[in-house]
Amino acid sequence: MTATMRAVVVDGPGAPDVLRVRRVPIAEPAAGEVLIRVRAFGLNRSELHFRRGVAYSGSFPRIPGIEAVGVVEAAPGGEFRAGTQAATMMGGMGRTFDGGYAEFVTVPAAQVIPFRSDLPWEVIGAVPEMLQTAAGSLRVGVGAHRGDSLLIRGGTSSVGLALAVLAKLQGMTVFATSRRPQARTLLEAVGVDHVLVDDGSIAAQVRAIAPAGVDGAVELVGVDALRDTLRAVRRGGTVCFTGMLSDEWTIPEFYPMDWLPNGVRLTAYAGEADDLATADLQEFLDAVADGSAKVPLGRVYRMTDIVQAHRDMEAGTAGGKAVVVP
Repeated sequence: MTATMRAVVVDGPGAPDVLRVRRVPIAEPAAGEVLIRVRAFGLNRSELHFRRGVAYSGSFPRIPGIEAVGVVEAAPGGEFRAGTQAATMMGGMGRTFDGGYAEFVTVPAAQVIPFRSDLPWEVIGAVPEMLQTAAGSLRVGVGAHRGDSLLIRGGTSSVGLALAVLAKLQGMTVFATSRRPQARTLLEAVGVDHVLVDDGSIAAQVRAIAPAGVDGAVELVGVDALRDTLRAVRRGGTVCFTGMLSDEWTIPEFYPMDWLPNGVRLTAYAGEADDLATADLQEFLDAVADGSAKVPLGRVYRMTDIVQAHRDMEAGTAGGKAVVVP
């Protein structure tokens, strides 16, 4: 008899209520694959885009979810021992093959990242994709250095909060935006030095504090905010385009001489599992355990709450990284 599990299945694109919890067969791992018992999975806006049917890749029906953490159940190729704590993400998860919104997930061994931690699973579940995106945006996208100043456009998003945590660990001066004045407490709790209320034009607010502009910025709102963000950065500084909270992805008429201030660089960052090294994940989890870093964990849900979880993600009311514990 085929073993089954509970999973969230999407038969076709639509509103949050297209997410249905069902019993489905557990995919048997082949050589080169790893079966992971999922203990927690984070929610990401790319899953919202997939559920709506506007993602650039993927097919239905599908178990969504681009990340998960848990314990290795089986690895026929011998890459990992049963019982190993592991994270997995990206690489087609939840798009071209079934993803992490389930009690078990089968993934290629190359996208499994082992770790050891006694932190609660809901805390660990918030980390992998958020850490990979934030760390990559800082290191690869912005090319940030210790002591730099950094603007985070979209600071109350999960990646924005993680960026603030990582930047403060590097002694950086952090500016972060939110459209909601009441978000000040949340942003200051993760170390933000200058909270800016985003009225659509924040470059002048930044330069009132740092007249020459900040050293770097990470754009998490979208291209509708990007032009203004570029004008908040000093000559020789860099803006990394990482997120699209506004769902504005493309610039219809891009005239570089008009868009780009003199000497300001524009880059982008979109990482994969191999962009998060085992040592980096372990170091961050250890830092959380000893109190020197903080995970911006938002609401925690059960699998049966998945529809409400997506509604909260759409509304931006999760208060940090939303996590599901199946």
